[in-house]
Amino acid sequence: MKLEQSDKSSLFSCTEIPDVFFADYLPQMEGDYAKVYLYVLFLSKFNKDVKINDLSKRLGIQFPVVQDALKFLEDQKLLIKLPDGYSVANMQELELSKLYSPKLTSSPEDIEKNAQSMQRAKVVEEINNLFFQGVMSSTWYTDIDFWFNKYGFDEQVMLALFGYCANNRSLNRPYVQAVADAWAKDNIKTFNDLDALEAKKDRIKKLSKEIAQKLHLSRNLTVYDEEYLTKWTEEFGYDISIIELALKRSSSMNSISFEYFDKILTEWHNNALTTVSDVENYQNSKKEKTKQYDKQTKKALPQDLHEFSYTQSTFENLDSLYDN
Repeated sequence: MKLEQSDKSSLFSCTEIPDVFFADYLPQMEGDYAKVYLYVLFLSKFNKDVKINDLSKRLGIQFPVVQDALKFLEDQKLLIKLPDGYSVANMQELELSKLYSPKLTSSPEDIEKNAQSMQRAKVVEEINNLFFQGVMSSTWYTDIDFWFNKYGFDEQVMLALFGYCANNRSLNRPYVQAVADAWAKDNIKTFNDLDALEAKKDRIKKLSKEIAQKLHLSRNLTVYDEEYLTKWTEEFGYDISIIELALKRSSSMNSISFEYFDKILTEWHNNALTTVSDVENYQNSKKEKTKQYDKQTKKALPQDLHEFSYTQSTFENLDSLYDN
């Protein structure tokens, strides 16, 4: 493919990159795509034929990824497809065209997008005033826009994100990013989702304290202990009344084991036991079966082993018992 630059006015041996690239394009690019664009931009000054395979080897990027990158850059109109290659578009002219090109009609999607942009702009300005005293740097604007698109947060969740980080005195980019990632993993999109997550955490925290008191633990429950609580309450649907039945079985144990409790509660769940009555009936049934087994075992054995004499008939009886 042949690469050429649409603007050949540069007289110096340098590769100029407009600031709009860093503000608007780079945050939405994958790392390999950015590498491909920057290298193509550099090569375009020399007006040479370049093979995609050579780009792949030079950049250390797999051939299909380079192809995907060129397609992405074409879709973003950063590269213009030509019969024998690509032309690198003038990014500043492209942005200027977006801003000032007249648009005579608007689709419903465009109208909805504009309304959403206005709502986001209000929230961003509120974040600026509440947490940055009105002097938020331009990089935060780029990050917030990127997080809106990446995570699909609504405006109230984004505001709550900054409020949470500010309350924890960690209003820095890595921490905000980490919290946003955590919320995204919990499928947070709307403020109702966030509300439900907080309610869930409160329930687990309350249950954790209650269980620690019942077991007379001198420590708080660990994160791993609380993972069991989440499993019992969220997946199994058990409340403290059923969980406590399992905890009571720790009275004969030398040490507390949440893994042991989990085995008990998992057994009850697998047997579709959903109420205290179900569990009690199930346990009573197991005890009754054990008693019946003990009785049958005692009947099969002599009453007084001390007075038992080993005769030939004795061994015949034992053989018969073994066969049975």
